[in-house]
Amino acid sequence: MSTFQAPKGTYDLLPPDSATYLAVREAIAAPLRNSGYGYVETPGFENVELFSRGVGESTDIVSKEMYAFETKGGDKLALRPEGTASVLRAALEANLHKAGSLPVKLWYSGSYYRYERPQKGRYRHFSQVGAEAIGMEDPALDAELIILADQAYRALGLREFRILLNSLGDKECRPVYRDALQGFLRGLDLDEETRRRIEINPLRVLDDKRADVQKQLVGAPLLRDYLCDACKAYHEEVRGLLASAGVRYEDDEKLVRGLDYYTRTTFEFVHDGLGSQSAVGGGGRYDGLSEMIGGPALPSVGWALGVDRTVLALEAEGITLELPATTSVFAVPLGEEARRVLFAVVTRLRQEGVATDFSFGDRGLKGAMKGANRSGARFAIVAGERDLADGLVQLKDLKSGEQEPVALDAVVAEIRRRLA
Repeated sequence: MSTFQAPKGTYDLLPPDSATYLAVREAIAAPLRNSGYGYVETPGFENVELFSRGVGESTDIVSKEMYAFETKGGDKLALRPEGTASVLRAALEANLHKAGSLPVKLWYSGSYYRYERPQKGRYRHFSQVGAEAIGMEDPALDAELIILADQAYRALGLREFRILLNSLGDKECRPVYRDALQGFLRGLDLDEETRRRIEINPLRVLDDKRADVQKQLVGAPLLRDYLCDACKAYHEEVRGLLASAGVRYEDDEKLVRGLDYYTRTTFEFVHDGLGSQSAVGGGGRYDGLSEMIGGPALPSVGWALGVDRTVLALEAEGITLELPATTSVFAVPLGEEARRVLFAVVTRLRQEGVATDFSFGDRGLKGAMKGANRSGARFAIVAGERDLADGLVQLKDLKSGEQEPVALDAVVAEIRRRLA
């Protein structure tokens, strides 16, 4: 037993389970790469002000969950709790919005950190794949991103997820709704912290998951009744594009998400097989975030999908991904000369793109063949002094159990032929 353990609320990804996580990341990224999104990677920590301005002081993420610290040089930094603000900061810093035609389309994958009560599906360290389309106000972009996420989940075999959709209005119509909602909320029996939130961002109260709060929200003003004509038309266009693409969604008038920067389109992917932590991902439009962090006006839209939550959704539906074998060939040398010769064969196979492993150490035939079977390889190459004296190796099909001699100088070509 090691002296050290993973910090509370975190986890280690280890084989063979880690292969599923990698496959999920690849499945989510594949439609993005096929749709003009380029990969971006940002630091694991940023200036704390980036998140307090962008994500919002009133959010639980900033007020309660962010890992913030001060460096020896006096810089105030925070481990990134989400990806959008970091990606937008990177795009602005590199002037990507000036480098070519808009939108700037980016995707990313990485770890994020929030200090919250650990439970299944909610960790202090978690993994996401995200996508952002920066610098363009177009309902087709909103629809594109939702469609690509839907495509990724369906490619994984998921069927029991739902897409919740809403519009949060814009700077023209949301202030009118904000006033109406504040008037309603001030008359409720709420704790001091929630009352403070009413004054900062009343929409966040609608996102409160406590049953006693939700009960009092019955009859609250609905944003749909306050949307301006432009926002109504924009939302109807998004809905129409999704419908024409065959993507099913549910209108959810109380959906606000947990971040302050969202405007107009907001959406969430939920899976009812995950219990209380049903959200597997989500996103929306954030037309004012660039100005909030000191940039020009760049209307944008994006999402992030949780890799951890997606894996749990696969488990809930009983889906086991078909993963390629990590090893196709396993070499078993018997004796020092065979070790030298077969190691050279292994190296050649790897150079030609064949996943190959080697029996390291001084194991006997029985132990080495156990290792070959555990590796998942399709073929084993076995050779001893007598085989090499005859210019041969033994090629064993680990699936059928059949074994036959093959000329040493032809074994690489023969394995490639059989694998093809």
